[in-house]
Amino acid sequence: MVKTFVLENGIRIIAVKLAGVKSVSMGVYVAVGSSSETAEENGISHFIEHVNFKGTKKRTAFDISRDPELLGVMINAATSREYTYYYAKTLSEHTEETLEILSDIFLNSIYPQKELGKEKGVIIEEINMYSDTPDDVCLNNLNKAVYGKGVGYGNAILGNKTNVKRFNKSAILNYKSKYYSTDSIVLAFAGDIEFDNIYGLSDKYFGKAEKTARQPSPEKNLKNLCGDITAKKDIEQEHISLAFNAPKTDGEHFEEYRFIVNALGGGMSSRLFQSIREERGLCYHIEAFTQSYEECGTWGIYSAVGLNCHKATLSAIFDELKKFKTDGITEEEFKCVKEQIRSSLVFAEESTTALMNAYARKMLFKNEIYDADKRLKKIYDLSCGKVNAVIREFLDIDDFSISKVLKK
Repeated sequence: MVKTFVLENGIRIIAVKLAGVKSVSMGVYVAVGSSSETAEENGISHFIEHVNFKGTKKRTAFDISRDPELLGVMINAATSREYTYYYAKTLSEHTEETLEILSDIFLNSIYPQKELGKEKGVIIEEINMYSDTPDDVCLNNLNKAVYGKGVGYGNAILGNKTNVKRFNKSAILNYKSKYYSTDSIVLAFAGDIEFDNIYGLSDKYFGKAEKTARQPSPEKNLKNLCGDITAKKDIEQEHISLAFNAPKTDGEHFEEYRFIVNALGGGMSSRLFQSIREERGLCYHIEAFTQSYEECGTWGIYSAVGLNCHKATLSAIFDELKKFKTDGITEEEFKCVKEQIRSSLVFAEESTTALMNAYARKMLFKNEIYDADKRLKKIYDLSCGKVNAVIREFLDIDDFSISKVLKK
């Protein structure tokens, strides 16, 4: 069962009641991420996510770490390009205490200068960690190649060291005043809940937030710029990634593209895995993936290959893509992918955390209730012929962006 509520200040609530569980997953979602940042702000969404855990009016940073653990609660937060969320999983008997902690972190953080200074060091080390990881560098640069550097979806989620070093309390409060508005916030619950209790607790702990309206984000590029970025590092394996045009989340032919991407590189029996790794031995790892956002989307290919093998691998990839564009997907591939997608949707329904996230995102961006049955019906309604029609008419393998990380 699913119910929705709206607090007087405009905060939306979506609650999913599940039978047979004794836990609750809950999250506070706000519709802001790195794509809403200017070049000077890049990294601040992620920075705020970190420092919201560093002290409130009633809790020190240590208290915020200890109090959930005293209840056996798992608590964390994450930043994406489109949204930030603070979430917890708890035994249902601790629902109120857990929601109180989340509300304190989200609404009452005070950003002590000493804690901000320490957390800057933590985030800089996080940036260093990703910079030392060539596959992360490759895929991060791919977004820059697609959407441009310094604004919108081309922004790195972590930002850069220069920005992080100068973020302060004033910058945090200014950014939050623009985007942490009550009309951009969704509370999501999934698990062992009672609807009346959820509404009452949400109102108790979040109803006091002042009603505010979101300000417009900077203008973003939504088209594939067909960029080419190469980084050089002291490595023993080369990394390549490609991005092609694809629908935005739930856009026209979104489901067909899921079939396309899975058939090409979604598993060990996929076209690219068999052709590039198994038959030609050019790489250890190759996969295809989708990167769909609310406003735009791409699908991509990533591979880690031997030194001086990236040109041969790219040539082999495009040979396979040309065959796929000409021949389409087979009935056997279609049936295999259909079962993979169907299984992933069903498995997600058995996870309170996955359900929380699915319902929250749908409410956050579409103000609609996520419908798993409707999603499954779309899968059932597809045919091999429909997918092949999309491949013939819409699959574009000529316009692409590319990112490479090669040995110095």
